[in-house]
Amino acid sequence: MNLNLIPNIKHTKSNNFFLLAGPCAIEGEEMAMQIAEKILKITDALEIPFIFKGSFKKANRSRIDSFTGIGDEKALQILKKVSERFNVPTVTDIHEVSDAALAAQYVDVLQIPAFLVRQTDLVVAAANTGKVVNLKKGQFMSPESMQHAVQKVLDCGNQQVTITDRGTMFGYQDMIVDYRGIPTMQQYAPTILDITHSLQQPNQTSGVTGGRPDMIGTLARAGVAVGVDGLFLETHFDPSKAKSDGANMLDIQYLEKLLTDLVAIRKTITSL
Repeated sequence: MNLNLIPNIKHTKSNNFFLLAGPCAIEGEEMAMQIAEKILKITDALEIPFIFKGSFKKANRSRIDSFTGIGDEKALQILKKVSERFNVPTVTDIHEVSDAALAAQYVDVLQIPAFLVRQTDLVVAAANTGKVVNLKKGQFMSPESMQHAVQKVLDCGNQQVTITDRGTMFGYQDMIVDYRGIPTMQQYAPTILDITHSLQQPNQTSGVTGGRPDMIGTLARAGVAVGVDGLFLETHFDPSKAKSDGANMLDIQYLEKLLTDLVAIRKTITSL
């Protein structure tokens, strides 16, 4: 993927990993703006290319009463405002074919959720918008099988495609990252490590996904050491009050220290 083709992205010559970060879901305009501003201040200082992330709706929920969003158009408008105010690109998930054309009017990167990455019509619809397509690796898929999802995007004439590893299901309630998969998938497309979703503990009896945020630094450091192209993480000012995926989210107060450490590791690796 050519980062220079993404509108408004900065620091592409820094030789750093790029970062997709933000809240799990857009809960409101004020929170989105505050999180974006905080992340941008840190990434600018560290010269990390930054794409603001926020889901305009959440379709993959364990329970029918789980938070799904504040309204599609309202959330997408907020993503557009973030992009315009801070001059940064944005990424959001899509879940249905009709979402592709809608979301493409507001964001720069369309993300295919892991559960849906084998849905050909959805992947093709995203690719045909001409936007960057970020394919989440299914928890049930091998790294090698992601070449076929990438090929669907390429076959649509869209060269702007990335893969994101978000762990592989290990038993019923845990995710494991196999770091051998990163260089494997880099043969097919630039590869991102989704740190926070890889630490999910799904299928809890409560119907609310758990997580291990205490391991965020461990996974992130390992990913950068292996040479991942980008990192994905969800962050919030108060994860305990986040309306989606708070159990595995990074408290934003720890973001600067984490990214500073990761940049230092990146510089060490690239100097070898």
